[in-house]
Amino acid sequence: MTRFIYSATISLDGYIAGPGGDMTWMVPYLGPNAVIDALIPQIGALLVGRRTFAGDDPYRDTPHEGEPFGGGWSGPQFVLTRDTSLRSDHDDLTFVHDLPTAIDLAARAAGDAYVNVLGAQTARACLQTGRLDDVLVSIAPIMLGGGTRLYELDPARPVTLERTTIQDTPLGITAWYRVLHQ
Repeated sequence: MTRFIYSATISLDGYIAGPGGDMTWMVPYLGPNAVIDALIPQIGALLVGRRTFAGDDPYRDTPHEGEPFGGGWSGPQFVLTRDTSLRSDHDDLTFVHDLPTAIDLAARAAGDAYVNVLGAQTARACLQTGRLDDVLVSIAPIMLGGGTRLYELDPARPVTLERTTIQDTPLGITAWYRVLHQ
């Protein structure tokens, strides 16, 4: 069965991007990570928000610019966007205009592997529809003070998580949580 996982590197104060969408802050923290390295071959598809897809790339000006996980993964990507004019010339890149279709296409492409959700708004939308199963965060030892939060949720509807893995690495802490749907 396909599982949907939201993975992100976050600052200690909960931001996945700094002010203006800046992601260069995370470059010093994108190093070897046994949990992430073990996840990558288990990913069958990506479900990516449009802002994340078009946003800042921590790997810019490197040979792996624009490649998921710094070139460590390749496969089908489904970008959720309202812009119906977007088209792709790449077989592995599909622009999708509604969440249910995006979820269905990504799940079919992933098969029994994970669908890795990238982007805070897309992860929140998956969570609200009950299609987010796991959250994996690498917590970097930095506080940004502003930017894009990991989640913006309705405080009246907290999300309960169960920790499944936590690992201290030289570059921070990696924590894997299972979403407990209520």
